[in-house]
Amino acid sequence: MGGETKLTGPDLKEGVAAAELADDAMLVGHWDGEAVLVARSSGKLFAVGATCTHYSGPLGEGILVGDSVHCPWHHACFNLRTGEAEGPPALNALPCYEVTEQGGKLVVLGKRAAAERLGGNMPSHARASEAPREPVVILGAGAAGGAAAEMLRREGYGGKLIMIGREPTVPVDRPNLSKDYLAGTAPEEWMPLRSEDFYQEHGIELRRSVSARRIDLERRELVLENGEKAAFGALLIATGADPIRLDLPGAGLEHVHTLRTLSDSRAIIARAGSAKRAVVIGASFIGLEVAASLRTRDLEVHVVAPEARPLERVMGPVLGDFIRALHEEHGVHFHLGETATEIGPDTVTLKSGAVLPAQLVVVGIGVRPSVALAEAAGLPVENGILVDEYLETSARGVFAAGDVARFPDARTGQKLRIEHWAVAERQGQIAARNMLGQRVPYNTVPFFWSQHYDISINYVGHAQSWDRIDAVGNPMDRDCALAFRKAGKTLAVASIFRDELSLRAEAAMQADDEEKLHRLIPAQ
Repeated sequence: MGGETKLTGPDLKEGVAAAELADDAMLVGHWDGEAVLVARSSGKLFAVGATCTHYSGPLGEGILVGDSVHCPWHHACFNLRTGEAEGPPALNALPCYEVTEQGGKLVVLGKRAAAERLGGNMPSHARASEAPREPVVILGAGAAGGAAAEMLRREGYGGKLIMIGREPTVPVDRPNLSKDYLAGTAPEEWMPLRSEDFYQEHGIELRRSVSARRIDLERRELVLENGEKAAFGALLIATGADPIRLDLPGAGLEHVHTLRTLSDSRAIIARAGSAKRAVVIGASFIGLEVAASLRTRDLEVHVVAPEARPLERVMGPVLGDFIRALHEEHGVHFHLGETATEIGPDTVTLKSGAVLPAQLVVVGIGVRPSVALAEAAGLPVENGILVDEYLETSARGVFAAGDVARFPDARTGQKLRIEHWAVAERQGQIAARNMLGQRVPYNTVPFFWSQHYDISINYVGHAQSWDRIDAVGNPMDRDCALAFRKAGKTLAVASIFRDELSLRAEAAMQADDEEKLHRLIPAQ
């Protein structure tokens, strides 16, 4: 995904002066027509592909953290020794190269052969895993479920592996459903995370358009809606969340949509082809990304929401004002402090009595975790399925990950449930490793990004509330970073075009280095 990489920097076949690469630094050049990143970390040399395997981000503009390189765009990270994609959203490994220092030069000698395993290279943490009793069943084929299935195979699990999904498609790139795909700038072929052949080749039995009726913990089996049963030795519940639907007259009309699946996005695109005016109900991230995408398709767009500022609860007043101004600059009309009371065939009536013309209505007022099956099975549920630091539920061998999981946060001590794509993938991978007996705690700093026209907002950490917001730069200049703090502790950092700062803030949070966080964004 993404465009062709333009080659820059030195020809690494010829070499580059060794003095140009300091310790704990990197440079980008090329070898045999391919972009290559050379890094020196703790005195050791590494050479890997210079382009992120997620959306083709420029790794040379990222940062080194130990023996890994982190992408500036969406915070994927790769092991420099093996090329392995250690942190989503990237799933594919980087190519690795032989590099040496000779005669005062750094020279790339050639590409190393990839190991014959899923992911392309041997993970640095690979070891003999404790195989769970077969089979492993994954309930849910979204970010967490797909990442877990792949990690099980990467870690050498060779037993029966079943993934059950409600949707008719293979797992798709869900963030793109409200962004480039909906805007018409991402082609259909970008959407599947993997081909159908991929699942067959790796022995992942993907059952599509199938829902579960019951989880029977005593018999260790799922009872499916079609009457079939799926026995499990270990189970991952990755059922995600369901869109909240409006309860008002006209909410069930055919031109009223929510957005969660590829089918949903396709239906909105089809309706947008004939509609001239759209109303988006809800100024959530999904709602505003939909508004931006529909404006790209040249529809007149009105956003209706009860709050005074869009996204203020998450981003604060300054970024809230900027986001509103950005959308208004692109022609979006806001109706804030308002709610819809009725939807007609081509109108939306507001509480104030105003009537908005609309041939398309998209509802983006949030989601609820899909916990019904877990609750009926007797698993503890509290705004999500409760799990421990290993993402295991109260039932042995039963895990939960992604939007449906409520986990203990290592940084704050609170129980959190976070609805972010990269978080779901990372949790799926860790749950898979723990199914294999590795006992890896989930303590990764959350990350998400939100795209609005040509502006991407990166957000690391998680702040449910704060007592101060410190900033460097100005959102109106499209160049800023804001730290959300409580009792002197940095809980989250939001940024616009401060990619390196965002990465360094994430690394500092992971290391619990508050002094560094305050150097990055000083208190004012």
